[in-house]
Amino acid sequence: MSIAHLRTAADAARANAWCPYSLYPVGAALETDDGRVYAGCNVENASYPAGICAERVALGAAIADGARRFVRIVITSAAASPTPPCGICRQALVEFAPALEIFAVTPDGLTACWSLAELLPAPFTPASLENA
Repeated sequence: MSIAHLRTAADAARANAWCPYSLYPVGAALETDDGRVYAGCNVENASYPAGICAERVALGAAIADGARRFVRIVITSAAASPTPPCGICRQALVEFAPALEIFAVTPDGLTACWSLAELLPAPFTPASLENA
């Protein structure tokens, strides 16, 4: 699947973001290894910790549909520079996709790409529990 197709899905989700506090809408489109796409947007809450990022909304939708293997995610926001996922999203994603490709795209098309391993070089994974 093309990055452009994923960007379109992320932008469509971003248009539905609920962000009355930060005024920072974010959209994400997560692609499975068999080509399915799950989109999400950030959903804020007056009780700030109850909010959820676009990446985890997309991940939750995918998991609820039975998807477990992911290859790439595209994240869009209104930021002037490409913005990678936050730490909590990185941790949530590594559970299912340690080799995930991450693309962040600005409204004018500036794109950055990272591997999840670059952004989270020493993750806590299910294997970490085996050492307990």
